[in-house]
Amino acid sequence: MTTTAPGLVLHTPEGTRFTFDPGALCLEFLTTGGPGALARHEVLHAPGDLASWARSSRLALDPSLLQVGAGELAAARRLRDALWRVARATAHGRPLPAEDLSQMNQAASRPPLVPQITADGARAWGLPAEGSQALSTVARDAVELFSGPLAHRVRECAAQDCYLVFVDTSRPGRRRWCAMERCGNRNKVRALRARRDTEERTTP
Repeated sequence: MTTTAPGLVLHTPEGTRFTFDPGALCLEFLTTGGPGALARHEVLHAPGDLASWARSSRLALDPSLLQVGAGELAAARRLRDALWRVARATAHGRPLPAEDLSQMNQAASRPPLVPQITADGARAWGLPAEGSQALSTVARDAVELFSGPLAHRVRECAAQDCYLVFVDTSRPGRRRWCAMERCGNRNKVRALRARRDTEERTTP
């Protein structure tokens, strides 16, 4: 499982920015949209959009060196939607959907991105690369996560109006929110208002 990046910068409907670290590459991919009601968050409209995501993700790929075809874009959306259903099933202890697992395994069976090391000791990728290689790398990360020791740490944000899924990699394992600066703080504000309302109703 790839866990070398601090997270993605996301934007709320109100226009504010916050950093979301889902803890795994495959869960970063979920921020590009999804099935059903999540379709309103779709960002993969053209092949270049997948390359742009690869740059902002922990892959940190140069988008000009990732070749994505129309078929690979459609495959990306299918894989992402399958990952959503598997992630939610995992987070809530439900059986993993067989059709979606098949979609993941099919993507993972293709050649992945080729990791390399530079002269200064940094990680790089063998480029140029194809979109299917990026998708295989995402799918293999998902196989490792959902079949590995952190599968029981995959969680959905505790906020009722938040759809984000993350893997809790913290030592105590008590992470509840997608980000403290977003849903964590909103929960604190709601709790404070509720306490004040209770105090006002009970004060003679």
